[in-house]
Amino acid sequence: MRSWSFKRSTCRLCDSAQVECVVPLRAIPIVTPNVDAKSAAQQHAGVRDLSVPLALYRCSECHHVQLLDVVDPEVQYNNFRYTTTISLGLPEHFRKFAGEVVAAAGAPAGAFVVEVGSNDGTLLRAFKERGMGVLGIDPARKIAQQATDSGVKTLPTFFTGNLASDIRDEHGAADIMIANNTFANLDDLTDFAAAVRTLLAPSGVFVFETSYGADVVRKVLIDTIYHEHLSYFMAAPLDRYFARHKLQLIDIQHIWTKGGSIRGTVQLAGGPRKRAASVDAMIAEERRLGFQSKAPFEKMDTAVAALQNDVSALVAIRRAAGKRIAAYGASVGTVTLIQQFGIGTALDFVADDNPLCDYLAGSDYRVPVLRSDAIYERKPDTIIVLAWRYADPIMGKHQRYLAQGGEFVIPLPAITVRSSVQGAS
Repeated sequence: MRSWSFKRSTCRLCDSAQVECVVPLRAIPIVTPNVDAKSAAQQHAGVRDLSVPLALYRCSECHHVQLLDVVDPEVQYNNFRYTTTISLGLPEHFRKFAGEVVAAAGAPAGAFVVEVGSNDGTLLRAFKERGMGVLGIDPARKIAQQATDSGVKTLPTFFTGNLASDIRDEHGAADIMIANNTFANLDDLTDFAAAVRTLLAPSGVFVFETSYGADVVRKVLIDTIYHEHLSYFMAAPLDRYFARHKLQLIDIQHIWTKGGSIRGTVQLAGGPRKRAASVDAMIAEERRLGFQSKAPFEKMDTAVAALQNDVSALVAIRRAAGKRIAAYGASVGTVTLIQQFGIGTALDFVADDNPLCDYLAGSDYRVPVLRSDAIYERKPDTIIVLAWRYADPIMGKHQRYLAQGGEFVIPLPAITVRSSVQGAS
């Protein structure tokens, strides 16, 4: 029987074998709301019920933070169904992003822009509106076809060194390359660097946005940890990685998305732009925070255990009192939280404004996913807001639920209970 995951033994940035587990987490299922479970099961027999270990590892050589358990990308991405447009605030962020990148790169109308992991073409459309040639690359076949049909040509495949050569032969070098919330999803970063080097024009820039590893650890953002996200990048390991592959990290900025992300700008080694002070400043800050040691990860591990205990205790008290419990938000991050909190068997259902799946399943639970109006039909006593970053708009939308005596529990960054009686506690 084919194995749908494997465990690598070396750091994916520097190839060192000196990697150690620093934050062990509970295993999560391969098939999450981002994956079309029915199509995946038809293509890959037995994959629906499999779980894969989830743990953060740290490289003692370059200090890169990563997962070593890697799920077959065909399972994850060929049947991928999450689209940019359903993520609150992200389309607006991407439109602003396009303008900032064009200004910083000094790219003229007619420049060639390539995006790796372009999804439904939301970001590339913003560049196209500025008169630029665009090309998307995304292995989610249905989404890629929809993007192409909408006017953003998208290749339904994975980005590799060979593909980069083919694109350059057909379209010429890329003035701007982009990988937003995709760079961290790649296992073979040696081939990726070679592909960027092949396709990028001599004066071009590669710009990426990705979750910031330092924020993930310090803020205990465990809902950003799942098998799509293989790397949790920081400036110091990235600077070393790019230099190793004849590329140069010339700017890095801390931004708000995903609970804390970074936007990096890269050029070919010896390129025309000067390195900004931001790179060395972020490296120095990471050193000040102790990321060259295991101390921040020990704190995170302790915090995860405390969260697990606190949420489990709250749920146990509600259950003992005969309360009905639901959750809000059915995303891949939700799967991580349900597993880490151990609350799958306690949930009556999961509500979501835009459900991507019919149910969430683990080794001991199967919870239906329903549209959010089910709250008023099923009348749960407690709703755990697993989509905690959007807790305020969710609660604002459901004041009627609070008025009827319900309560919202926001588990992160620390447990908060909201009800019409208590307010915040």
